[in-house]
Amino acid sequence: MIERVRAVLVTADDTMLVIRRTKPGIPEYWVLPGGGVEASDESREAALHREIHEEIAGKADIVRLLHTIESDEERQLFYLARIATWSFEDRTGPEFSAEGRGEYALEEIPLTAEGLDGIDLKPEEIAHVLRGAIDAGTFGAEFAV
Repeated sequence: MIERVRAVLVTADDTMLVIRRTKPGIPEYWVLPGGGVEASDESREAALHREIHEEIAGKADIVRLLHTIESDEERQLFYLARIATWSFEDRTGPEFSAEGRGEYALEEIPLTAEGLDGIDLKPEEIAHVLRGAIDAGTFGAEFAV
């Protein structure tokens, strides 16, 4: 089974970092930073740190596992994390140089229902989970000092 890790990266301004994907022939959509767990990764969390470094040259503090989506072929683990620094210009992931992969644009969106409603976040299930957490007001408590 393929395992993928993704992060809901919350900034100090309580925005969320998302990647806008533009591919020829399909409507644009947004995804959370992350990617595949590799055999050389010591853990899922280590894989997530590697992916965040590759995709946005960032460092994040993982707060907790937020949600899991599983099918016969794939398991996706979504983590809640706080991020303080990132640099999209310094990304190093191999997907950025691959032909035909389309565009990857990093965006900050408000971590609100309105912010989520303004994008087509994939997969839809994680968008629904985030809306529920926002409506319940649980994100603020996650980061209380």
